[in-house]
Amino acid sequence: MLEIKNLTFEADDGKKTVKIIDNISLSVPDGKFMVITGPNGGGKSTLARLIMGLEKPTEGQIIYNGTDITDMSVTDRAKLGIGYAFQQPPRFKGMTVRKMLSIANGSELSEKECCNFLAKVGLCSAEYVSRELDNSLSGGEMKRIEIATLMARKPKLAIFDEPEAGIDLWSFSMLVETFKNIQRTSSGTTIIISHQERIMNLADEMVVIAEGKIRKSGEKTQMLADLMCEFSSTPRCIRAEN
Repeated sequence: MLEIKNLTFEADDGKKTVKIIDNISLSVPDGKFMVITGPNGGGKSTLARLIMGLEKPTEGQIIYNGTDITDMSVTDRAKLGIGYAFQQPPRFKGMTVRKMLSIANGSELSEKECCNFLAKVGLCSAEYVSRELDNSLSGGEMKRIEIATLMARKPKLAIFDEPEAGIDLWSFSMLVETFKNIQRTSSGTTIIISHQERIMNLADEMVVIAEGKIRKSGEKTQMLADLMCEFSSTPRCIRAEN
């Protein structure tokens, strides 16, 4: 279980100190598929980076399976089984897809094993195994390769920061199918930062973060209904609010 206790993160914008995360507490049980959503600039991605250790909180604790990881390095968190997929995946000229998948897996993978991971994210696998992670790959291809890399690692807790950002509709459709497969087959915990309704529909639970605080949280069906009503002026929603 992931437990976030009274977490606060402050940053200096050059003029004053701003609270990006403001005293957030949240529990994510093992095996859950959680989507965190909310307006841009609300603190969602910062929370993901704090969980992974890419940022250090000003106050509060992060507990994972009973261990306080608040001050742990990214490497030590990874050793505990926490994985992270960036909003903009890094590119590594000279690093092949096969090599990256093998590093993630912790052992040398055969071409067939690499192809199996790539097939799960909708890539024509044989064409990609020997390709380099450089600018010859599109944003959508990089996103799917990064997800395949995370799958090769088999993390106990996988965090995806806005996986839909900057990709085309075809790649997005493939991403949704990939996450459907993860939801069906993975026994681990998944946290996705996303604005997309199709991804929200996969969630067990949802959390809305705005202005650094948890605005609401709960089971997906009710949360989606509430969010749809919030942005709707239909008579049914207006009557329900009254």
